[in-house]
Amino acid sequence: MGAPLILRKTDFFANAGQAVAVADRYPQNVFAEHTHEFCELVLVWRGNGLHVLNDRPYRITRGDLFYIRAEDKHSYASVNDLVLQNVIYCPDRLKLNVDWAGYIPGFNEAHTAPHWRLSSNGMTQVRHVITQLEQESQKAEPGANEMAELLFAQLVMTLKRYRYATDNPSATEQEALLDKLITTLAGSLNRSFVLEKFCEQERCSERALRQQFRTQTGMTVNHYLRQLRICHAQYLLQHTELMVSEVSTRCGFEDSNYFSVVFNREVGMTPVQWRHHSRKAA
Repeated sequence: MGAPLILRKTDFFANAGQAVAVADRYPQNVFAEHTHEFCELVLVWRGNGLHVLNDRPYRITRGDLFYIRAEDKHSYASVNDLVLQNVIYCPDRLKLNVDWAGYIPGFNEAHTAPHWRLSSNGMTQVRHVITQLEQESQKAEPGANEMAELLFAQLVMTLKRYRYATDNPSATEQEALLDKLITTLAGSLNRSFVLEKFCEQERCSERALRQQFRTQTGMTVNHYLRQLRICHAQYLLQHTELMVSEVSTRCGFEDSNYFSVVFNREVGMTPVQWRHHSRKAA
């Protein structure tokens, strides 16, 4: 195997004193596994794709938020109209007296949750700050780097205010219906989910919600949930010794044979083959 791809500071920052910049991905295409000489925040605006972070697959869509450390390895695959922004930064260049570790998970720790969700309200607030940050980071005039860092501090504080755990429905009680649905799906990996019942509880139109979901994510509700379960199954197969039947149950499949058929169709190999392949490649 060749040397791993490393994204260099000199290719993404205007000068050696710049601490923060914005890298747009409109759209984000398939991208090979890589690490960085810098850290980044990844915010997904629309579409969907497969984000593999440190060998763990995540099916991502609108509202997903990741905190990536320089040493983390990640890649993008199976993308579909995936639109995201990377806010990149060099911790060693930050000069403000801010508790960065208090706002950025993993800033100086190895074991913190890198994956969060951002509410629709939070996305609106964050988009405005990122726009300002991007404009400031492109300026060459005196004070631009300092202003960009101030905006970056505002951004990470705003993200902390509006982010929530991926499967925490209580965090979205006052948020948009789409947020509630996506969060509920993430919390339904090991049990059945019926959209009709969800819509009855929320007193909303099932047809309208299905259409909104597909417009924003590029997937049907059932396809998204199935992808979430397959990603979780891949993680369990690689990192646990659970039998395939146990993995099937933990991923919401009542029949292990049906699970194997679906897994093979989505991944291109059986669960047993995937376990062998993933561990051999690790």
